Amino acid sequence: MFCLRISSLLRSPSIAASPFKDHYTFNSKLSIAKPKGIYNFPVKNAHHRLMATAAFDKSVPENLLPSLDATSEQPPVFDGATRLYTAYLCPYAQRAWITRNYKGLQDDIKLVPLDLQNRPAWYGENVYSVNKVPALEHNGKIIGESLDVIKYLDSNFEGQSLLPDDPAKKEFADQLFSYSDTFNKNVFTSFKGDAAKEVGPEFDYLVNALTKFDDGPFLLGQFSLVDIVYIPFVERFQIILSEIFKYDITAGRPKLAAWIEEMNKIQAYKLTKRDPNVFVEIYKKLLGISNE
Repeated sequence: MFCLRISSLLRSPSIAASPFKDHYTFNSKLSIAKPKGIYNFPVKNAHHRLMATAAFDKSVPENLLPSLDATSEQPPVFDGATRLYTAYLCPYAQRAWITRNYKGLQDDIKLVPLDLQNRPAWYGENVYSVNKVPALEHNGKIIGESLDVIKYLDSNFEGQSLLPDDPAKKEFADQLFSYSDTFNKNVFTSFKGDAAKEVGPEFDYLVNALTKFDDGPFLLGQFSLVDIVYIPFVERFQIILSEIFKYDITAGRPKLAAWIEEMNKIQAYKLTKRDPNVFVEIYKKLLGISNE
């Protein structure tokens, strides 16, 4: 049920041995005309941009299927349908899930949820040999690694663009993409020490990023793939640090609090959120913390 990469890191004695290899890549030769979206829609101010963010959110509630495990039969594969292999509790997979939802692709891309603690053998053997999620099955091929998947979804499917055309914002987006693995590893590693003392600089980094552009409350001003990359992890970090380590990541960080508040208004994201108590119990178990 839980991401192996995260549980491995929490059990690993060193960051160098961590499994967090989920790098951002982009094919600069790909040239696809993007439909009108947040980044070329005429808006006059930050308030209007927030309205545009909500207007372009094409997600709708859907009935979630039970996760497939080692006892489940293999569903059809490579038959022309587009599928997103996911896990409901995995933050990496959540990135792709949010992107799919926001772009209004729920009818076009079928979710195939997997139980990562008891994953079916056919997934690694016949679908994605790397045996991780997310993985996107499209046009007879598999795209893996969460940052590659969300970039592919944004470039190859209809719906609003989730990356800016502005050169300064594109450059900053690349910086934030590149730092995301470091951010995640540093916070997760702090859980094995004195998290309340060690974790502050990582959230200060996000605050500094949120001050870069003043045309909205998001990491690039407007809502983008960058927000989608960070929010699944911040969602978990906020819960775990509060409930287990009694540390409030928003204390003294009003811009971070405002960002989280605005993210929680986006239906495409809200539809992917899970019970916070589940995260608390998972991390307590991984960290060897008793409920007594």
